[in-house]
Amino acid sequence: MTTATRSRFWHSDGRRLSGLATLLLLLPFFAIIAFVFIYPLAQLLFISFFEPKPTLDNYARVVANPVYTRVLLRTLWTAMLVTGLSVILGFPVAYYMSRVRGALAALVGVCVILPLWSSVLVRTAAWSFLFQREGLINSALMAVGVTSEPIKLLYTQGAVVIAMTHVLLPFMILPIYGTLRSIPNDYMRAAAVLGATRLRTFTEVILPLSMSGVASGSLLVFLTALGFFITPALLGSPQELMVATLVSQQIREVLDWPFASALVGVLTLFVTLLALIFSKTLRFDRLMGAQT
Repeated sequence: MTTATRSRFWHSDGRRLSGLATLLLLLPFFAIIAFVFIYPLAQLLFISFFEPKPTLDNYARVVANPVYTRVLLRTLWTAMLVTGLSVILGFPVAYYMSRVRGALAALVGVCVILPLWSSVLVRTAAWSFLFQREGLINSALMAVGVTSEPIKLLYTQGAVVIAMTHVLLPFMILPIYGTLRSIPNDYMRAAAVLGATRLRTFTEVILPLSMSGVASGSLLVFLTALGFFITPALLGSPQELMVATLVSQQIREVLDWPFASALVGVLTLFVTLLALIFSKTLRFDRLMGAQT
């Protein structure tokens, strides 16, 4: 390699890649993203605006019809519930993971990551068996005398929220855990030297510094919950219809691609606005859990 060629791909210190080399390395990744994400999304948005003719009628249907408006609001509400429950359940687990060491830390980590090794369909099917009228939950409730007969658990919004929280909980725990692990122990020791109790150290030192991990996990869980399909389809009823299921019905049963594309467009607009709000509130590196 000649000196001129080398200077194109390496900085003068010889240790860092140049901007051209970095761009060439990232080019395959950008090409895949453009092919499998940007192009199909652009096609859907084009259909929503120009099929069968240039019009906004497809978007007007989403806003004007109260049925579709309720589906959108229900989807947002379900995603918020799942995100809130994930924070409540995930933060203590992440905090405990960041405090323990050795074999116990490995055991807790395996328990958090293990559900990711099975598909969403398998975990959802397991919840459907638990929520049946003769399932384990109803049997346990009747055994302890809470209820005298089986109660309806399956095909309810509660079943959908619980199952989605279980599926998405690792995506909340891991960002919070990464942020908590990056907090220097010197901060806690300094707080103790200054006379702070453990509770005050947690509320005034650990909790504020962990907010970037909470924000990152919340964003991941919320955006993923907005487009969830398998769990609401298997555990929910038509009264708990969500946007992803509605889009599937419009494409597979009604064959109304323009309206389905308009639903995708509305959801994409909301996700984009949410991402912009987060980018204005938190810098990207802090959103990913880095400390400054």
